[in-house]
Amino acid sequence: MAAVTLLALGNGAPDVFASVAALRGGQYRTGFGAILSAGTFVSAFVVGFVAIYAAPFPVDAASFVRDVLFYLIAASFLFFVYLSGEIFVWQAVGFVGFYVFFVGFVFWMDFGTNVERGRVISEEEKDLLRVQDCEIGGSFESCKAEKEHRFSGVLRLYGTISRMWETPVSVILLLTIPKTSPSEWSRFYRSANIVFCPLCLLYTCNSFVPLNHPISFLFPNTHLPLWVVVVFMTSSLAFLHFTVEKQPPKTEQLPVIVVAFIMSVFWISTIAGELLNCLAALGTLLKLPPALLGLTVLAWGNSVGDLVADVAVAKAGRPAMAMAGCFAGPMFNMLVGLGTALVMQTANVYPKAYELGFHIGIVIAFVFLLLSLMGSLLVITWSRFRVPRFWGICLVGLYVVFTFVSLIIATFST
Repeated sequence: MAAVTLLALGNGAPDVFASVAALRGGQYRTGFGAILSAGTFVSAFVVGFVAIYAAPFPVDAASFVRDVLFYLIAASFLFFVYLSGEIFVWQAVGFVGFYVFFVGFVFWMDFGTNVERGRVISEEEKDLLRVQDCEIGGSFESCKAEKEHRFSGVLRLYGTISRMWETPVSVILLLTIPKTSPSEWSRFYRSANIVFCPLCLLYTCNSFVPLNHPISFLFPNTHLPLWVVVVFMTSSLAFLHFTVEKQPPKTEQLPVIVVAFIMSVFWISTIAGELLNCLAALGTLLKLPPALLGLTVLAWGNSVGDLVADVAVAKAGRPAMAMAGCFAGPMFNMLVGLGTALVMQTANVYPKAYELGFHIGIVIAFVFLLLSLMGSLLVITWSRFRVPRFWGICLVGLYVVFTFVSLIIATFST
């Protein structure tokens, strides 16, 4: 259940906000291309890499068929909508609603019928994973110590340079994202959070309420900009907090956790928007189409975390769990990420339809995504729900072919 909700949200947050930023900026090809290529990367390259590394291994039949089949249906419906050239608001809402139905179906299977009882990790298995992680971490530390002995000068220089650019970023995050743990509580940073968090949220709402919107404050005939009023009020509250609060809280506080989550979402959204701007500038300088950038750079950047996490789980002796994580995350990105962006765009033109321009690169991405999903469903089912190593090689080869075809199409398309 956590894999299709909290874990999918954590892994898919960058893709969600990148899609929203792309479609709101009019770059729907980049948004579609990033989501589809990321899905192909995970369902073909990551699944193939896990299969090559750990095969043969069994997978739970019910959960595997459920995840792949739901993802296949969602991708097919999105492909049909894209080929129609337009999407209505009810169709966009249907994408998000389909994922909600999927979560409910998983909940029913896990807690209603106990079909997936074998997927619940026991405490012994958790201890085993912890021990293996410690062993991996221990070997990593020993290798690191040996390298530091051999290349101590280079590593010290790298560490100094790394700290130089990490320090200002860390300070900015501490000023804007409150620490939730009482052991990490700081009176100064908590007071600073009271000042800067409302300003960041006000900046987010700048398209609805301008920062310099005049507000009558203190004096009836005096109009001050909205941001000045907010700074005055939050600074007063921060000073009061710094003066009164001397001790950290005894337990974690729910309002602080909610604010920390909202501010984390703010930074993810902001960075995703800047990433899209950088990709647009890079495409303009190199004269590359935005669809190609979405199919390659943006998709790879958003999916590297899935590759590292799933390979680490496979190395820890849980390849079936790694395989299961390769479908819920990309489906969340497609249905919730792209679906949310499409809901926002179709709502702006309601009751008319939002036009979707045809591009052969997006069609190719759909085709290869559907091929990888249908192939995995057929081959693993035919193998009696055991993942064969040859299929992992085929999936990696399929993604290599997809990359070359996308490059060729981007080269010769106008």
